[in-house]
Amino acid sequence: MNTQLNTFVVADPHKCIGCKVCEVACAMAHSDRKITTAGTFETPVISKLYLVKTAEITMPIQCRHCEDATCANVCPISAIKQVDNKILIDETTCIGCKTCMMACPFGAIDLAPVFKEGAAVIQNILRVETTEGLIEKEMVVANKCDLCAGRVNGPACVEACPEKALEVITPKKEKKKRNIEAALSLKKFIG
Repeated sequence: MNTQLNTFVVADPHKCIGCKVCEVACAMAHSDRKITTAGTFETPVISKLYLVKTAEITMPIQCRHCEDATCANVCPISAIKQVDNKILIDETTCIGCKTCMMACPFGAIDLAPVFKEGAAVIQNILRVETTEGLIEKEMVVANKCDLCAGRVNGPACVEACPEKALEVITPKKEKKKRNIEAALSLKKFIG
């Protein structure tokens, strides 16, 4: 079997301080404009991960890039595919039906407006009835971690975290590391 398992990012809730630097780094990495400071954002800060902060836990939740990805299995138009050991959403074909969002067991998928060159993309035909009358409707598509596909340094959230609470997990390397740790821990019991 020559299957390579999908990579994903995991957070250590014991290290996470809830600063949201990961969310800002993610939004900046996925912006179609060069951003030098958070104050230069011309669009809303839209991250592909979601910080959960409760009395019991603080940590970002993001896509686990499941091997049998429920989101991809339920997508009625096959807009979610496995590419290069990642589960990715093709935003150009996504219709914003929310089926993947409902199917994700981690709550890692949301819907977000599409922005191009600093402006929201407007749907071609569909309009929304408001108290001011019929207005143009923004295009909204499924949004989730893509491991910063195409970014040379890997996921921006991992690189930016001041507490090093985020880690890229490559299952094959993680298994090997754990096997070595287990062997070393058993060494003391063997003559």
